[in-house]
Amino acid sequence: MIRNVGIFLFDEVEVLDLAGPFEVFSTASRLEHPAKRFEVFTVADALRTVRARGGLMVQANYDFTNHPQIDVLIVPGGVVTSELKCQPTIEWIRRTAATAELTASVCTGAFLLAQAGLLANRSITTHWEDVEEFKSMFPHISVQPENRWIDTGKVVTSAGISAGMDMSLHLVSRLSGEALALRTARQMDYDWRRSS
Repeated sequence: MIRNVGIFLFDEVEVLDLAGPFEVFSTASRLEHPAKRFEVFTVADALRTVRARGGLMVQANYDFTNHPQIDVLIVPGGVVTSELKCQPTIEWIRRTAATAELTASVCTGAFLLAQAGLLANRSITTHWEDVEEFKSMFPHISVQPENRWIDTGKVVTSAGISAGMDMSLHLVSRLSGEALALRTARQMDYDWRRSS
């Protein structure tokens, strides 16, 4: 079974927040060729080039209206101030998560999941630097900053930047087996921190 992994892009997205999960899932698929496990693509509000943090320009594969069904939705972090106020973005996240097998955030992507109402009655984590702001904005949500990721079933959140790679390897393990996750980490020459 091939699962579609859709990674949300927005201006000022953190580069490794999007590139880390992209690399993990695409490497896992490459290792399973021809019986690939994941189809990875990016989605933005419009079919356009997104300016990530540091000025990296990234072209979205799809927009909110034309992407394939998403089985695994990845919401990266970065500067999310504008996205938190963008109702079409929040509605798209909510709508997409409702039909996805699972939804995951990296870093401040947790703010967007919370704004979309996806984190009620769940424990979450985010970047250590943003914990207090998150608690201030969403006081009803339990934050556990000591965790690199927290898997609550349909929703998984991770701490900052490189933690998104650890979480993504965890998701590969959960969806396609630990052996593939270990091979993926080895192929990437990455020291996978397997405990959350």
